[in-house]
Amino acid sequence: MLYGKFKFITFVNSQFKIKAMVNINLNSTINFEKTEIIEIKNSVIIINKQDKIVNFSKEEKKFIEKAIKSDETIINLSGFNNLKLVIVNNTEKADYKQAEALRIAGNKVFAESEKHKIEELNILSSNNCKNEILYLTEGVVLSSYKFLKYFKDAEKKITKLKTINILNTKAKQTEIDTLKTLINSVFVARDLVNEPVNYLTAEKLADEIKKIGKNSGFDVEVFGKNKIESLKMGGLLAVNKGSIDPPTFTIVTWKPKNAKNKKPIVLVGKGVVFDTGGLSLKPTAGSMDEMKCDMAGAAAVAGTIKTLAETKTPVYVIGLIPATDNRPGQNAYAPQDVIKMYNGSTVEVLNTDAEGRMILADALSYAKQFDPELVIDLATLTGSAVAAIGHYGIVGMGNAKPEIFDKLKQSGENTYERIVEFPFWEEYDELIKSDIADLKNVGGKYAGAITAGKFLEHFTDYPYIHLDIAGPAYLSSPDKYNGKNGTGVGVRLLFDFFKNM
Repeated sequence: MLYGKFKFITFVNSQFKIKAMVNINLNSTINFEKTEIIEIKNSVIIINKQDKIVNFSKEEKKFIEKAIKSDETIINLSGFNNLKLVIVNNTEKADYKQAEALRIAGNKVFAESEKHKIEELNILSSNNCKNEILYLTEGVVLSSYKFLKYFKDAEKKITKLKTINILNTKAKQTEIDTLKTLINSVFVARDLVNEPVNYLTAEKLADEIKKIGKNSGFDVEVFGKNKIESLKMGGLLAVNKGSIDPPTFTIVTWKPKNAKNKKPIVLVGKGVVFDTGGLSLKPTAGSMDEMKCDMAGAAAVAGTIKTLAETKTPVYVIGLIPATDNRPGQNAYAPQDVIKMYNGSTVEVLNTDAEGRMILADALSYAKQFDPELVIDLATLTGSAVAAIGHYGIVGMGNAKPEIFDKLKQSGENTYERIVEFPFWEEYDELIKSDIADLKNVGGKYAGAITAGKFLEHFTDYPYIHLDIAGPAYLSSPDKYNGKNGTGVGVRLLFDFFKNM
């Protein structure tokens, strides 16, 4: 598997000289009094829109001032054989919007660097602001992702940019290392999502997660079909009945000795490696074209715990990943079947394309044995979520305390993987009542994203948050630094949440 292990950042120690032009020590900011930024080759300079423009030639200053009046945010001062970009940061915006604007600018910087075949890039801020540089760098590097495994001429397509020098006196090596680890984990999640099902079966997904665990230092246990049958995980087994490939149930554990929480936080990731809809075959043109992404929740869980382990974040987290494909072959489960689930509840199946909630339900029931502090599931669950807010955010709902949900939503803003909280009123429970079983697996024409969440809540007895990532998980056209196809959504969001616990 081609993971995104792109060595993208070389940290420049704060005590250094670059061609005697920039003098930096641990207790000072950059001194440009005697020299100009122009002399640093292939550079990106962040300036604040509200600040006085200094450290540029008269001609450059005049050009920059004119561009700012025209509301330009990226100003190209490049000359022969030298890329020089000025990024204008608007400090009047909210902090999270400033951060996102800089990530988006990073996407444009990357495009320019590739256009000019730049291998080494210098990034600095006129006011020596560390965060500005890190956000811009994040956008540059997230934009650099490419899934090249299946190209015959992959070597020719590799990203040209190899090194980013962060010229700043305040950035710490640990911060740079954390950013590298986080982005590499996003790349791993993207790789998993982008893999086709003729490679990434449920068993192969489990194998890949075991490899990641071995390399990153977290524990992985995989249940095969016999174990799943002995546990009577009826939802997972029902969805798997149409497949010739066996299901898996993967348990991922990161439990450092210095964990802040005694009870674990459990992450549950939907692992449908391909979804045809089963006997309720997906009917519309193109509706199956992106269904290899139906395990994006599983990829997000794996990528998040990878990041936690490699950064040694002191939180106790367990990941549960039920995995199978959903096909109409063999003895596939059918509409009007009644399935007995892992917790003993019975479900009337009215649509076999509502399979994600069937396998997640067993995992949510299984989570009870860990007496969790909180459970969060991530799933590409409903078209209703996409219809409601498009690819611009995550649909969230649940019964966890408002202060917990607020912290998660704050992390959504911090990373711009924003969460829109939907109502979770008890009236919606009425829509999933069945005439012949404990509940049915679809709730009717309206409020589909919510009734899916309410179905899942039936299998919980702990604080619970459901995240429907169907919109942002897989993109049919490029979207800034998220790129095209698998985005790895959820990894940055959850790492920020855990980091700020």
